[in-house]
Amino acid sequence: MQIKKNNISTIIYILISLFVLYNIIIHPQDCIKAASKGLLAWINIVVPSLFPFLVISELLIGLGFVDFIGVLLEPLMVPIFNVSGKGAFPFAMSITSGYPVGVKLVTRLRKDKKISKSEAQRLLSFSSTSGPLFMIGAISTGMLNNPLISPLIVYPHYLGAIAVGVLFRFYKMKDEKINSSPNKNLFKNAFRKLFQAKNKDNRNLGKILSDGVINGVSSIIIVGGFIVFYSVLVEILYISNFFNIFTEIFNIILPLNLNPEVIKGLLTGMLEITIGCKEIAELNGVSLLFKIVIINFLISWSGFSIHSQAMSFINSTDLNSKLYMFSKLLHGLFSAGFSYLLYNLKYKNIVYTSFSFETNYLEIITFPKWLDTLKISLQLGLYMLIFALLYGFIMSSINNIILNK
Repeated sequence: MQIKKNNISTIIYILISLFVLYNIIIHPQDCIKAASKGLLAWINIVVPSLFPFLVISELLIGLGFVDFIGVLLEPLMVPIFNVSGKGAFPFAMSITSGYPVGVKLVTRLRKDKKISKSEAQRLLSFSSTSGPLFMIGAISTGMLNNPLISPLIVYPHYLGAIAVGVLFRFYKMKDEKINSSPNKNLFKNAFRKLFQAKNKDNRNLGKILSDGVINGVSSIIIVGGFIVFYSVLVEILYISNFFNIFTEIFNIILPLNLNPEVIKGLLTGMLEITIGCKEIAELNGVSLLFKIVIINFLISWSGFSIHSQAMSFINSTDLNSKLYMFSKLLHGLFSAGFSYLLYNLKYKNIVYTSFSFETNYLEIITFPKWLDTLKISLQLGLYMLIFALLYGFIMSSINNIILNK
């Protein structure tokens, strides 16, 4: 039975590949334009906002900072999420830098056997989030043309992630329940863990940094490849009228009288969030609240483009990718619900400016814009790098003094 399922999957993948190849051949200009947009999105947004964090996260892991911060934050992480304090590191990095850093770090911790399988699965459920740079810069300011609504994009997204984490704390809780370490001598225990982790990793600072750059480049290239591919795939689906056909079938099966453009934007966002959110933002005759709810769902769901990036890391471990997909669906639903509640409770009278779509931030490489994006990311990254270097130097010196004694 398993062989038959695999054969069916193989045939489906071949047919999809041939469909994509056929459309690339008969519509080369449209596909090249779509690939260019995806490449520009990667260059203008992803590389400057993501790459520094990939390198710095590798540096912090190599210096033993994860073990140090894990002991300190264990009293907070265990009762809320039923994960050890080490889980705070990928969660914090995900919030800071966005997709797919959190997933990459969780899988890295699992590969290094720093966390168990069930703990990694729980951690994975809430450590895959978008970054504030994308939500505030690209969505609120760039697409919705209204920075004032940033709280309605950012807060529901992170509240949704936390809600999923609280829900997943019960996952295999009977099989494995994480216990907090005693609060006595917390800092002493944290430093001891740090020294043990650093001594176990025999690489010097230069080697750690070099490996971080190599791994960062590898990861960022994988991410860029998926962005370009899904940009072309979405364009092909538009050219082939797939979205129009699907919308008609959907309205026949479920006669909800939904705007066909809403269904088309939602379906597009299920595949690639940037394009889908832009489609929803440009809809006419749709209320602001409805747009925010749909966009928050899409950002938290993250789209198959992000899922493919995440799978490239998850499939190298023993973690369940289907359970990860389910957690992202829950994240989307929670975020949509929180955005509706927050809008009605606090932001109902928010000022809403008019739209202006003359400028597309993905179409042209503007060097100053690229520098602005890089500046924001590097400022955060530089602070973390300086801290990591000073931290590593001071701790190494203290360790040598202790050992000499």
